[in-house]
Amino acid sequence: MTTLPEKRLAYVPKIPQALQHLLHVRCEADPSSPNVRPEIADLFPHLHTTPSYRIVSGAAAKKAPLKVGVVFSGGPASGGHNVLAGLFDALGQIHPASQLVGFVGGFSGLINNRCKALSLEQIDAVRNQGGFDLIGTGRTKLESMEDMQKAHAALHSFDALVVIGGDDSNTNGALLAEYLLSQGSKTAIIGVPKTIDGDLRSRDIELSFGFDSACKTYAELIGNICRDALSTRKYYHFIKLMGRSASHIAVECALLTQPNLTIIGEERKSLAQIVQDIADLIIRRKAVGKEFGVILVPEGLIEFMPEMGALTGELSRGVLPEKLCPKDRATWDLLPEKIQSQLRNSKDPHGNVRVSQISTEELLIQLVKKELVARNFQGSANFQEHFFGYEGRSCLPTNFDANYAYSLGVLGALAARDRVTGVICAIRSLKETPDQWIPVLSSLVPMIHLEERNGLKKPVIAKVLVDVKGAYFLSFSTHRNQWALEDNYRFPGPIQFFGDTALTDSCPRILELTSVYTPST
Repeated sequence: MTTLPEKRLAYVPKIPQALQHLLHVRCEADPSSPNVRPEIADLFPHLHTTPSYRIVSGAAAKKAPLKVGVVFSGGPASGGHNVLAGLFDALGQIHPASQLVGFVGGFSGLINNRCKALSLEQIDAVRNQGGFDLIGTGRTKLESMEDMQKAHAALHSFDALVVIGGDDSNTNGALLAEYLLSQGSKTAIIGVPKTIDGDLRSRDIELSFGFDSACKTYAELIGNICRDALSTRKYYHFIKLMGRSASHIAVECALLTQPNLTIIGEERKSLAQIVQDIADLIIRRKAVGKEFGVILVPEGLIEFMPEMGALTGELSRGVLPEKLCPKDRATWDLLPEKIQSQLRNSKDPHGNVRVSQISTEELLIQLVKKELVARNFQGSANFQEHFFGYEGRSCLPTNFDANYAYSLGVLGALAARDRVTGVICAIRSLKETPDQWIPVLSSLVPMIHLEERNGLKKPVIAKVLVDVKGAYFLSFSTHRNQWALEDNYRFPGPIQFFGDTALTDSCPRILELTSVYTPST
């Protein structure tokens, strides 16, 4: 019997018209490339003049075989293997003797020169499959001069390295590109936007791959819970959704499932206000005979609560709870013991509190219980908590992500052929059909700003948060009051791969509701 993953191996991704005949197109500098801030230009003296590039018609110069390295960095996102497939196929089209070499286990594989040449047989086994397991991934960063020197040595025979990752990973790519230029290296560094969080965006990057697959996976589960809530009518389900800082996943899933309440971190409400909002919802629903509901909670919510931000900032600086200022101590004393323990003990290597590991949903439940008691609530309020995270990172990619990731891989091979360095692959017009997508190579340096990390100003690609004045957020906010009391739940069901293209090839709702993405100022 043929399984679904085996059936998916045969899917042929659709790609932009501009990438279908690589021998008849070339990369051309875009005169409208964004400016670079002076303080950033100083940090990238060799790279800051790198423009963005358009893909235009024109015969390519005759090329020798290419040797291209590739690395996954950070958490998995569905579509990663299709980036490898797009790279492999396109490199073969450019020259049949070209090689694709995977560095194993993320940047640590690059530093330690752990790599393997990828064969057609290996690539064919992972087409349209989830995960990053062909070469693995990791969270190592290039943080020292020694790391840069080792990466340089490992890449001495390569024409290019393709970095598949999020904001931090592509910042590393930009820093590596700058270092290689300073050493006279001809190896190009090319980024690919990967993160399910949806927070790696720019003028050219409308969305990162993996977001659509993750959100559709979570939406199926949320829809199932909505149906269960409607059936049993006795629980309030608090569902925390992955998304390290930004609330894009929460908004997308809300648009797909229409729960009773979706908390959005970027609205920057205080913990007390959020607790009051939830208690208000429960009391209002009780008044119309309903003692159940579904509430979505973004993973990064704590970062946006003013009082929690102040508290975690103090704890990250090493201040002990008993030494906190009176205002922060009052917040600390409000928290359940389990949350206090998580804040004390869950820290990254830099000493910063790992807010993603805080049980925000449990915190809200405990405080809402106290609020309802304080209000003398005369009703039933039973709570269930859920966290949907890893379930969406390595699933079979949707057709949208399969097409998008494959196209990004093809574009990466084109950039390698033309030795374009310090850029990230991007596709515009993603809400159109794939043949109408517009591939571009976007300069990385204009995306970088200075951010304080561990007390130091460091260059990083800025995360793009939910724009609470943007079109897709306004579409969500227009309906949420109605969803609060009227159970207009939607039940998306599992990802569809075969049949009506309206089901199989749909793009994320946030793209459908956004005409052109422009970063907020």
